[in-house]
Amino acid sequence: MKQLDDLVESASKQFEDAIHQVDHQVLEETRIEYLGAKSGKLKEAQKGLGKVAKEDKPVAGKRFNEVKTRLEELFQSAADTITGGGKKGKAETLDVTLPGVRPRLGHIHPITQTIDELKDIMGRLGFSAVEGPEIEDDWHNFEALNIPLEHPARDPLDNFYLNIAASSHGGGNQLLRSQTSTVQIRVMENKQPPIRIVSLGRVYRPDEIDATHYAMFHQIEGLLVDTNVTMADLKYVLRLFASSYLGEDVEIRFRPSFFPFTEPSVEVDMRWQDTWLEFGGAGMVDPNVLKAVGYDPEEVTGFAFGLGVERLCMRRHGINDIRYLYDSNTKFLAQF
Repeated sequence: MKQLDDLVESASKQFEDAIHQVDHQVLEETRIEYLGAKSGKLKEAQKGLGKVAKEDKPVAGKRFNEVKTRLEELFQSAADTITGGGKKGKAETLDVTLPGVRPRLGHIHPITQTIDELKDIMGRLGFSAVEGPEIEDDWHNFEALNIPLEHPARDPLDNFYLNIAASSHGGGNQLLRSQTSTVQIRVMENKQPPIRIVSLGRVYRPDEIDATHYAMFHQIEGLLVDTNVTMADLKYVLRLFASSYLGEDVEIRFRPSFFPFTEPSVEVDMRWQDTWLEFGGAGMVDPNVLKAVGYDPEEVTGFAFGLGVERLCMRRHGINDIRYLYDSNTKFLAQF
């Protein structure tokens, strides 16, 4: 019995040393020394039970089991503490009574908030949101959209052309897309009407950066292709869109304009808070665009519109400088 008591006392000290050293190797050596299946001290003590008098064996056996349980508890407690699950060793540096440091939680950027809301509005109107690559070729960015080679929009000074291999489509140079209409072309190339989509994402133009221009910005462009689509359908959808985003007091008007990919084309204005504001460009999809993707313009018609996401975001929140949205000023962004 004295041998078993001494065993517990010495094991307790050695497991405690392993905790203070925060040393897994010392812990494992101590475990083997006391609990080893072949030559551990507990195993040696078990052999001594055979020498105990018959009448004393029940008491000795009970004490042996208690000691075995105690040694296993000492080992497990030490292991938990060293790995951070206990209250000693390294864990002693943690005082749960001290006030914590609250982590700074961010939130969604106002542009992303606007995109999510626009997707939701157009989704309720039956339009599916689609995305496409930001690196495009001449075919998808210009030619399929009825923008000929001599058009000013293709000027190298007005685009970010890339010094990489030409497109497998045969469209020539590659560039950072200047409009999300490229996504509409990709969808129409792979799907037959009816089509009702909005394409959203970043576009790039080497504009001089000022309060209303940035070299990168976001667009939302809508496309509906079906039978018997008219300008009245276009104006109705834009009216619903504007009133859903800005409120019921919004009015919509069309002004004649020109875009290579729509015919007729219009500039869209909205009257909001007693002021007429330019909303974006729109029109009926040009027959040449329909032919470029394999549609028959005698059978289907469609409308398209394009709006600037930053412009909508700035109008909604009263922001007067687009650069605020990209300065990463957390005090500014925390307002939204």
